[in-house]
Amino acid sequence: FLPWVTHLDQMVHSKGYRARTRHLFAKPFRAHGPPKVSTYLHTYRVGDYVDIKGDGSVHKGMPHKYYVGKTGRVWNVTKRALGVEVNKTVRWRVLRKRIHVRIEHVAPSRCREDFIKRVKENARLKKEAIQKGEKRTPCKRLPAQPRSGHTVHVKEGVETVHPVPFENML
Repeated sequence: FLPWVTHLDQMVHSKGYRARTRHLFAKPFRAHGPPKVSTYLHTYRVGDYVDIKGDGSVHKGMPHKYYVGKTGRVWNVTKRALGVEVNKTVRWRVLRKRIHVRIEHVAPSRCREDFIKRVKENARLKKEAIQKGEKRTPCKRLPAQPRSGHTVHVKEGVETVHPVPFENML
């Protein structure tokens, strides 16, 4: 033991590709094993939005831990993998990164469901307005508006409550 040497008693900090991913790539309870067949049967097209999830049971084509949980857009489709374009924040700028990830590590994203539903609803409202002969229908979303004023009717008399004046009890 040399008291003037302090760096010998410290453990080395690992900086590997999968460092600190013990829970990130772990599968949930009772969900271990290879991916389901439906994972391979889904058809992806260029322009689709996908969520990068990272399946720990398949080691090939696995995304880096940074991209797990991110949503990207498909820009390339190959035999077993997808090219996904993801935004990555590096200091003050946002970079568009293009990565290739195998099919097992992505899932179709539900990020546009509400938007597509709203577009279809607006199209339906516009079509109905044209059939009725109206000029236009408001399609913009509005924040919660203040409640309208109303009168409160009371059967018995209203009691007015006042604060009790402070009295020194010493």
